[in-house]
Amino acid sequence: MSDSAEDRYARQIQFAPIGSDGNRLIAASSVAVLGCGALGTVAAEVLARAGVGKLTLIDRDVVEWTNLQRQSLFDEADAREGRSKAAAACERISQINSSIRVVPIVADVGAGNIRDLLGEVDLVIDAADNFSLRFLLNDWSLATKTAWVHGGCVGASGQVRLFTGQGRPCFRCVVPEPPPASAVQTCDTAGVVGSVTHVIASLQATEAIKWLSGNQAAVHQTMLSIDLWNNRFREIEIPSTLSAGCVACDNGELQFLDGARGIVDQSAAVLCGRNAVQINRSQNGAVDLTMMADRWKGIGRVQANAFFIRLHPSDTHTVTLFRDGRVVVTGTDQVSEARSLFDRYVGG
Repeated sequence: MSDSAEDRYARQIQFAPIGSDGNRLIAASSVAVLGCGALGTVAAEVLARAGVGKLTLIDRDVVEWTNLQRQSLFDEADAREGRSKAAAACERISQINSSIRVVPIVADVGAGNIRDLLGEVDLVIDAADNFSLRFLLNDWSLATKTAWVHGGCVGASGQVRLFTGQGRPCFRCVVPEPPPASAVQTCDTAGVVGSVTHVIASLQATEAIKWLSGNQAAVHQTMLSIDLWNNRFREIEIPSTLSAGCVACDNGELQFLDGARGIVDQSAAVLCGRNAVQINRSQNGAVDLTMMADRWKGIGRVQANAFFIRLHPSDTHTVTLFRDGRVVVTGTDQVSEARSLFDRYVGG
């Protein structure tokens, strides 16, 4: 059998809501995947196999052994060599579907570069690992009127919803403010079941395929929440009252994109002579150090006093969280590596 579009996508075209017309729309589309972790790799693979014309994969991190439990595009050689996630994922996708264009970007995404990095895409998959980046993506979406599909998971639970960028509701209607670090679990503090990441990412990719194939009316208007461990599935309504007075979509204040808040506030500086990076994190009020110390138990050795807590996640790194929200990561002078450790163990 020849490798024609009709052959490769035969079963997709056979699905009546997509058909030949929808398949052509998918092939003409451009999607950016923001993050090449568990959600990003699974969603990227599904979209590549569906024939999305151009995939841009953006990530600042490298492949580690802990990634292999759930991040589907990587193998042991990638972890052994510490390869760039974006580059390794794009190489694997090119082997899956050589007829589409894949673009790896290794970068920290912030207010100063998000427009250039995302360009004129038709949709963005949210595979971010922190709230500041999601708030920035939400602002960018509203500014450019571009759809994005939110996805997040930790433990055995997760949630999915597509936001159109065309107006109400937006992500800030649901989550008005970034939660404090002590209120947010991450995969590195609470763990994650590999299957839930595949389910959430598959749902994200499905919502994206609906949107890209011209089936926008089929996109769910609710937030889908799942708990695979307890086999619970819920659809959460987002009432219009939540949008009334929303800072972003109702008042038009794009604080994270304008640089007034978020990743710009989360500035980082290499500490001279210390092989350490300080991250000045935006923080409303003091950090609950006791709660964070409890969360870190079982990850590594924890030191605590009245002023800070310190985690030793490995023999080479420490993460020190101060009550005022500052974080010092030792064992590296690379800002991107420090931010990656920050997102894993502190979050927010």
